[in-house]
Amino acid sequence: MIILITGASHTGKTALAQKLLEKYKYPYLSIDHLKMGLIRSKNTELNPMSSDDDLTKYLWPIVCEMVKTVIENNQNLIVEGCYIPFDWQKYFKKDYLAHIKYYCLVMSEEYIKNNFIDIKTYASVVENRKDDEYCTMESVLLDNAHFLKLAKKHKVNYILIDGKYNIDIDLKKQSFN
Repeated sequence: MIILITGASHTGKTALAQKLLEKYKYPYLSIDHLKMGLIRSKNTELNPMSSDDDLTKYLWPIVCEMVKTVIENNQNLIVEGCYIPFDWQKYFKKDYLAHIKYYCLVMSEEYIKNNFIDIKTYASVVENRKDDEYCTMESVLLDNAHFLKLAKKHKVNYILIDGKYNIDIDLKKQSFN
């Protein structure tokens, strides 16, 4: 089974992937780690400040072929990151899609406004963010509104975080596409 987890920055993608790893023993791939490995090894002219669109266009074809390989080998993998396009399904034939679950994490405007200090506090719960100054309430509001709009437009599965932050995905109860 493949679990794709996307969403705006600071929505808890990595924390959810870590939680699923601990619960189901499925390994996970952080697309950010792949991005930085390719950038640091100078396998791309892109850099951490490149646009999300440019990074997605570069990274997604690689991630997509990794996902296909994992499915072909009858393995499990959680892939998390913001570089998963909303039209991700078009990159897979139907027999691959039967093995993929997709979740987009989105925080509501109200949740962000009521919990912004917690959002910043928990930003490094799994990874050590060295520079988090770019994360402002305005940027988090804009990013989440953008992800929600695209999730609805593309009719993809999204989890709206509103009220209490408590995300738990029960993979044993999930049915395939």
